[in-house]
Amino acid sequence: MKSGTENLSDKSSGESCQDKFCYDYPRPMVTVDIIVFEKKRKKVLLIRRKKEPYRGAWALPGGYVEIEEPARTSALRELKEETGIEAGDLDFFHYYDAPGRDPRGRTFSLVFFLIAENDLPLCPGTDAEKACWFSADSLPVLAFDHANILRDFLQKIKETLHD
Repeated sequence: MKSGTENLSDKSSGESCQDKFCYDYPRPMVTVDIIVFEKKRKKVLLIRRKKEPYRGAWALPGGYVEIEEPARTSALRELKEETGIEAGDLDFFHYYDAPGRDPRGRTFSLVFFLIAENDLPLCPGTDAEKACWFSADSLPVLAFDHANILRDFLQKIKETLHD
């Protein structure tokens, strides 16, 4: 019979790997994506990716949730880093978790949104080569599953505006 201390080193519950906690089974990554929608002219803010995967492709601003950071804080940070927009707060829209949605591995994305009254000034940085407003009716080909995310969001906005 093992003592409680011995169980802590079982691979099934994790073990120390050179001062890091390791598991036998894979763990998903968590990201945030941010939709900025300008409602007057029905525009969506997109960034052109500076890095792989999908280097040069258009995408929603976003990125990885840092280990000590709440998801909403990550979304605010990523939005500022990639577009220069400092939002006071963001609303939660939905999560996306389809296997294969990111070629880097199993990734869950928490999607937040901001409704802007007009175009906000943009200043791309970090992972963004460029940031631009696009008509919601004429979007470019998008990286990852961002076309699906925007389709769902725009449908929800359309329903909300008609209510």
